[in-house]
Amino acid sequence: MILDTFRLDGRVALVTGTSRGLGQAAAVALAEAGADVALLDRTPADETAAMIQALGRRTHSLELDLISATPDQLVAAVDEVIAALGGLDILVNNAGIIRRAPLLEHSGKDWDDVLAINLDAVFHLSQAAARGFVAQGRGKIINVASMLSFQGGILVPGYTASKHAVAGLTKAFANELAPHGVQANAIAPGYMATDNTAKLRADVEREAAILARIPAGRWGTPADLQGPFVFLASDASNYLTGAIIPVDGGWLVR
Repeated sequence: MILDTFRLDGRVALVTGTSRGLGQAAAVALAEAGADVALLDRTPADETAAMIQALGRRTHSLELDLISATPDQLVAAVDEVIAALGGLDILVNNAGIIRRAPLLEHSGKDWDDVLAINLDAVFHLSQAAARGFVAQGRGKIINVASMLSFQGGILVPGYTASKHAVAGLTKAFANELAPHGVQANAIAPGYMATDNTAKLRADVEREAAILARIPAGRWGTPADLQGPFVFLASDASNYLTGAIIPVDGGWLVR
């Protein structure tokens, strides 16, 4: 049955940035589909863990600040998940930050912090997970890209650079891993009602301009991404790799 190909029973997922927002929604969706889920965040993701456990799934929490995490610590995080939950089949690189400032005032620290979380951690976690995926002959890497993987944006040069790079990195991983039965794809959320967009939504003129361009006529919600996350984590997407999938209410086609 086709719906069976979307099931994740017996699979183990690692999701980053899980205390709220898109990461929490992704983790819960994977658990609802049958996966056990490890949660990596800089603060305890207790609420998310409780939601997963209420579904009868196992969970394991890791506290790690991706701004300062070393490559060795990221490799160790993947190893810890495998030891705690008995394996790893799905990696969701969701954690991300955005720092807003005019181009001429964008600080070196903001640049470094954004790239550390949005790109460096994505590479090192993906590389570590991919080693295991290749050995077992299957695995899924799901990155979180952005509308700014396609556009330049304003006031966010570091974020834009990181999300363009995530799109390229997704394709690079896809090319090398596909022969081993491993898929790498990315979801590019549109304008989502999360903490990262709180300042935009508080700016009456900017919010009105954004909504005027979205054919769906509303901001997205974390729930809007749950179906795509499950699809990309499941066997239903086994012949899809290297894709950057916009989930944007039509923003890019306007």
